[in-house]
Amino acid sequence: MSINPPYRADIVGSFLRPQAVKDARAALERGEITEEQLTDTEDAHVAALVEREAQAGLKLATDGEYRRSWWHFDFFGMLNGVDLVELDHGLPFQGAATKQLGLRVGSRIGFPAEHPMLDHFRALKPLAEAAGVQPKFSIPAPTVLDFRVEPANLVAVEYTNRDAYVDDLVQTYRDAIAAFYDAGCRYLQFDDTAWAYLCSDAEMTRAREERGIDTNGLGHRYRDLLNRVLEAKPDDMVITTHICRGNFRSTWISSGGYEPVAEDLFATAYDGFFLEYDSERAGGFEPLRFLPRGEQVVVLGLVTSKSGELEDPQVIKDRINEAAQFVPLQQLALSTQCGFASTEEGNVLSEDEQWAKVESVVRIASDVWG
Repeated sequence: MSINPPYRADIVGSFLRPQAVKDARAALERGEITEEQLTDTEDAHVAALVEREAQAGLKLATDGEYRRSWWHFDFFGMLNGVDLVELDHGLPFQGAATKQLGLRVGSRIGFPAEHPMLDHFRALKPLAEAAGVQPKFSIPAPTVLDFRVEPANLVAVEYTNRDAYVDDLVQTYRDAIAAFYDAGCRYLQFDDTAWAYLCSDAEMTRAREERGIDTNGLGHRYRDLLNRVLEAKPDDMVITTHICRGNFRSTWISSGGYEPVAEDLFATAYDGFFLEYDSERAGGFEPLRFLPRGEQVVVLGLVTSKSGELEDPQVIKDRINEAAQFVPLQQLALSTQCGFASTEEGNVLSEDEQWAKVESVVRIASDVWG
């Protein structure tokens, strides 16, 4: 298997929350326990999770995002200048409704020197090292903030339009990279739902109508924004991205193949691209032809995290071989299509089914790459 991330058998990051963690968070909201007691509970279960990830054969470990309610809002709400606000609508998942939260930019955006998620990583690092695996940490991509801030909630006097905050957003993420690097992080992932919207004309139309966002030229905007951010990446740090199509209670948002975004997406300086390929909604592998030959890796999300039914390993191997018609096999890897709990509610499968999926990814990758 690959000795450097992204690994041949990899994962996106989130895991189903243990009931004890859910209960502790609810108890904190009721005022029955303290923040310190919640942290103690989270610490114990993160430690158990890291051991379980290593036992499954992974070469990396995440904290399962156990300390978060959302994969993105928690991080954004901890930035300078950004607040979480109540909206009159949630995210448009198929057959499910999320909490009605959004982002409000009230002053200049910045990365605080002690962003709380730095402590989340610092807690993960020694646990992973003790288990003999590499700590991996995920944060939402800057493109998600740009895509999610509705015009009515861009109220900072410093920003007269969406272009006015780009320099600050870039610096915020450069500072984040530096801070995580200084904390010892060498494997960082930017989770990104914005690109998936650009794969579908219907979703772009919905974005324009519902949120008043101009989607024309967004692919170029995001390519340039991300490359400015990634210029700050140290040579010995790996930064990947996961292009998510929506993952809430096993439902989804976006459809459409990667063809409309492939040239811009693969022109970004990420070390790896986690792409969802678990359903026909993702289209074929042809867009992979735009990946430059070299060191960048496409991690094929062929094993779904949305249901507990195990895929036929031979079918997955056949699909990897199909993808290898467009990208050299050595620039490919395998993972689940997404995490198992992008929000604290989690997907509709059991913990046993979750681990069977992870172990299947490890076995298949071992068979394919040796």
